[in-house]
Amino acid sequence: MTLIVHAPNIRQGGGRTLLLSALEAISNTGGFAFLDRRLDSSSVPPSVVIETVAPTILGRLLAEWRLMRRAGPDDTVLCFGNLPPLFRNKGRVTLFLQNRYLFGKRDLGAFSHGERLRIRLERLWFSLRTDARTMSIFVQTPSMAEELRRETGIEARIFPFAPPNATTTPASLREEPRFDFIYVASGEPHKNHRQLIEAWKLLARQGLFPSLCLTLDPMAQPHLVDAIQRAMEDHGLQITNLGVVSHAEIEQCYRRSGALIYPSTLESFGLPLIEASAQGLPILASELDYVRDVVSPATSFDPESPLSIARAVKRFLHRSDESPNISSSAEFVQEILRGPATSTPSQSTHVKSVGHTSQRRI
Repeated sequence: MTLIVHAPNIRQGGGRTLLLSALEAISNTGGFAFLDRRLDSSSVPPSVVIETVAPTILGRLLAEWRLMRRAGPDDTVLCFGNLPPLFRNKGRVTLFLQNRYLFGKRDLGAFSHGERLRIRLERLWFSLRTDARTMSIFVQTPSMAEELRRETGIEARIFPFAPPNATTTPASLREEPRFDFIYVASGEPHKNHRQLIEAWKLLARQGLFPSLCLTLDPMAQPHLVDAIQRAMEDHGLQITNLGVVSHAEIEQCYRRSGALIYPSTLESFGLPLIEASAQGLPILASELDYVRDVVSPATSFDPESPLSIARAVKRFLHRSDESPNISSSAEFVQEILRGPATSTPSQSTHVKSVGHTSQRRI
């Protein structure tokens, strides 16, 4: 019996981390894996036989055909790339579902035309080829299992897992923070970097300049990286983009950060939440089900509102806004009759009270 891992479209982010962890777990028994040619295979155990897949339509179709030919009746096929086999094979199929864009109601407006076409084709593939009667389906959170059942009628098993080093507290002491906040995420629209940067602009206008560490690939997301660079120049934002870094480097970054901020609007798991929690890092995150499936954040916010994100940051830094004075209706009428004014004493006092204390970390 052979375990065949079919992951022809996994090469970055949390999916990559989980894939490499799963391949390491089967290293004692060997196995076979279809892997994206762009994935660095140096971390794959040598006992696992690899067949690389070209990142093209033809390459993917060839991989599906080869999977059909290779899987025998005694083999187990683990589809790690969200989609079931395109062609029926003789193996026992298990689907590990990590992509919430494949079902349910999703707004694809932020994606390019090519990406929207790809997602729609994958949704069609998923709906036509997923059969809960002949395959096992695994997800990692209760909220994803419930949405899948509600939208498709498919019952999935909930089985969260993470690399061993993401579930144990490190023995070494945390380092002096270099960054106030870190956001470990690639640059897809649902990762919500643009709203995060808008929140940082709001903070800058109030005299707060917390440092922020990002992990965006400039080659994969050039427009987003350029927009962040312009925001830094125009508003004096303290943002460092490390680019693509290894998992070991990410762990070091956690130890050098004051908190994880996580404004993503859609996740199947949110592995950085698990990793940061294991490092003892406070978490500021979206007030969404996927977050509370796995952690209890120190504070939460509306990810669609830069103001809500900015307020959460200020609460965490103990720089919360003062509550406004509520006037009477008579005072409102008097103010209208008084005529226009350029500013009020309370506004001036409020601006001065914000300060620049968070510039201490660079």
